[in-house]
Amino acid sequence: MSKNIYATTLRLNLDNPADRAAWEHLQRLDRVQYRSVSRAVVAAVNAFFDRQERLASDPYLETREKEDAFLLEIRETIRSSLQGVMHMNFAPWMHLMQGAVPADTAVKAEDSADMDAALDFADSF
Repeated sequence: MSKNIYATTLRLNLDNPADRAAWEHLQRLDRVQYRSVSRAVVAAVNAFFDRQERLASDPYLETREKEDAFLLEIRETIRSSLQGVMHMNFAPWMHLMQGAVPADTAVKAEDSADMDAALDFADSF
């Protein structure tokens, strides 16, 4: 049984900030998640080129991703704020609201006549 393996060399110039950052990432590599440097490099290369292809086919992908992340942050902020409020005791407020008199919502005849006159005026144009 022959293995189909391709070997290549990765050369990093540690004087180059991008190369140094890559080297530092590889030094902190989570060996549980990635069994080897090769597995990490394969995952990174595939993720990079897959994203490039998606961006080429959908130029608004990055904008939508940023909007989605922003909306998620808003939802999480609201959720955490509401969880903090849930511990408050609303019983005194509910008692006050039960005794409140509802606003008069009946339409007065004069208001109706004024509205009809306004609509007739608007229809004359």
